[in-house]
Amino acid sequence: MTENSTEKTQCLIIGSGPAGYTAAIYAARADLKPLMYQGLQPGGQLTTTTEVENYPGYPDGTMGPQMMEDFKKQAERFNTDIRWGLITEIDLSSRPFKAKADDGKTILAETVIIATGATAKWMGLPSESEYNGYGVSACATCDGYFYKGKVVAVVGGGDTAAEEATYLAKLCSKIYLIHRRDELRASKAMQHRVMNTPNIETVWNHVPKEIIGVTEGFAKKVTGVIVQNVKTGEEKTISIDGFFVAIGHKPNTELFTGQLEMNDVGYLITKPDSTATNIPGVFAAGDVQDHVFRQAVTAAGTGCMAAIEAERFLASQE
Repeated sequence: MTENSTEKTQCLIIGSGPAGYTAAIYAARADLKPLMYQGLQPGGQLTTTTEVENYPGYPDGTMGPQMMEDFKKQAERFNTDIRWGLITEIDLSSRPFKAKADDGKTILAETVIIATGATAKWMGLPSESEYNGYGVSACATCDGYFYKGKVVAVVGGGDTAAEEATYLAKLCSKIYLIHRRDELRASKAMQHRVMNTPNIETVWNHVPKEIIGVTEGFAKKVTGVIVQNVKTGEEKTISIDGFFVAIGHKPNTELFTGQLEMNDVGYLITKPDSTATNIPGVFAAGDVQDHVFRQAVTAAGTGCMAAIEAERFLASQE
């Protein structure tokens, strides 16, 4: 490793998306000259969605990828050094924190903001990716409004699936909750809500085999799902307008295993009313530490918090 492949920064931001870009905007305006590595999916989960209607400031809605491009441009306007690539290793045992990137650079950072997000768990069906954003979604709060008065399916059996189904039941005419077992894994309270919601029909002992749809011009739309009985192997088709995958999310925290405190499923634990982790100078924002709301607007809010806390931390070290 040559000397000129080592760089120093006051603030390293790992990951992009609403949390990372907002942190960059605030950190750059505080003259921290932040350095951002965008990660595997520049722009985060929103780049896989089509229309976003619930983010303030876009009265007519916007496309997810376009919105993230707007965030990026704003961060660049204040001279954030945004780089395509990954941080592959990081040592948080002492400051400056030492990170290695896949471009061969070693970064010495006085503060680190982690905005690596979470990844929705998918079933792995080819049709799932084909119709992703065209009737297939992993977020009822984000996309449920588009199915007002329509028929949708939710797949899953835990609290996430139960919550998504009961949320959608307020908007949609009918919900099919598809689960591979004959009872839900969700908490008793959530099970009770599902069973007492009249427009939710539970499809027990079934798994989705294929999502079916049609292409109209440049647009695609979901028209049904083929499900298979796990006991008999028998298949049937259910007519639907939308398909929601609710089998959970996986936080992108492997890089920090053994260094930062996490909960039992890997989300980073931050201090109350703060984005501070258990290591002073290391902050976490967005879905990497939020398994409750998982919205662009809440991610952006914690990105703002992380940058302000990083700036205050640096000031306290002077």
